[in-house]
Amino acid sequence: QGQLVESGGGLVQPGGSLRLSCAASGFTLDGYAIAWFRQVPGKEREGVSCMDENDSSTYYADSVKGRFTISRDNSKNTVYLQMNSLKPEDTGIYFCAADSGRLGYCVPSVLYEYDYWGRGTQVTVSS
Repeated sequence: QGQLVESGGGLVQPGGSLRLSCAASGFTLDGYAIAWFRQVPGKEREGVSCMDENDSSTYYADSVKGRFTISRDNSKNTVYLQMNSLKPEDTGIYFCAADSGRLGYCVPSVLYEYDYWGRGTQVTVSS
């Protein structure tokens, strides 16, 4: 049975950087659309970034455009989220998700039925 495991979260000062990783096991990420979501207490989980199964189209929430970059390394069966110029409002639990739907685009919404979800990694941006 497949699973996703996030890592790389932690405490960072405003303006700093983190790289989150999402390692897949039990299945191959190649051919899957991938996505990163984040959630803070009291708010709905929101889509931060996603990429289609061909790595040909990406989505970034307006709040992270120009600061975050999604990527994957199929040889490592891992997805990444590079986060630069972090702000306190980036604080939250970050989740990765994978979808085998082969839509040709990605869906940055929790309402979409992703095949796999990770359990999340905490990111705290604070001085």
